[in-house]
Amino acid sequence: MQLCGKGTSKVNSMMGVALQTCVAIAYALLLSGAAGAQSMKEMRAAYVEGRFVEAAELGAALKTSESYALAAQSLAMQGYFFAGQEEKKVLFQRGIELAEEAVRLDAANPEAHIQLAHTRGRYGQAIGFLQAVAGGYATRVRESVEEALRLDPDMPGAHLSMATWHAEIVNAAGGMAGFLYGATAEKARRHYDRTFELMPDAKVACVEYAFGLLLMDGERNREEARRLLELAIKKSANDAVDRLYHEQAVARLAALGDG
Repeated sequence: MQLCGKGTSKVNSMMGVALQTCVAIAYALLLSGAAGAQSMKEMRAAYVEGRFVEAAELGAALKTSESYALAAQSLAMQGYFFAGQEEKKVLFQRGIELAEEAVRLDAANPEAHIQLAHTRGRYGQAIGFLQAVAGGYATRVRESVEEALRLDPDMPGAHLSMATWHAEIVNAAGGMAGFLYGATAEKARRHYDRTFELMPDAKVACVEYAFGLLLMDGERNREEARRLLELAIKKSANDAVDRLYHEQAVARLAALGDG
């Protein structure tokens, strides 16, 4: 009985240690998850407030597909709105790397593909159309957007990205856009219209549609673009990105003049 008691005591002791270890591991995982969730919350807050570099740093540190995608988007915004020409290239290149990592970690994440298209597209703009074509950026941007639409056919950002892709190719390649890339003004409009259907209150949709129309045919689309910019200005600005697009809309409307 005494030996049995000692054995039982030893087993109970081992079970107790094991239980404590399991509890400790579970608690550590819980804390880790909470920290990650808190960090994502902090990252989104930084992005919404326009602290794009800080948001990118937080996202790169978290090392998830979601965080890498938002980090890439943050650098794209920083480069587009605030950086000088050479700095843009550096920011967009780093954004491409982050977006590629987002895709690698989760190829089923449509936002990762959109941000890969976004950063590549911005980099293509920074280096110029001819160099972008030589580097295959136009084709790769389209492929990333197509993959995002395959994963989520009703993703507003994917339709907006595809619309902008068509508009920019039409602007750059002119009459050869359809032959070389299958890009047309009609397809651009179709995706812009779908974006509006999916997010009718978005300021960015109005501004980007107006910019796309002016890219494709500034004279013919002048009044339609003007109406879209006026509509954009009337819409509420919900975050820093909205405010930045609002400023762009005001400036572009002023540049259009009175007709």
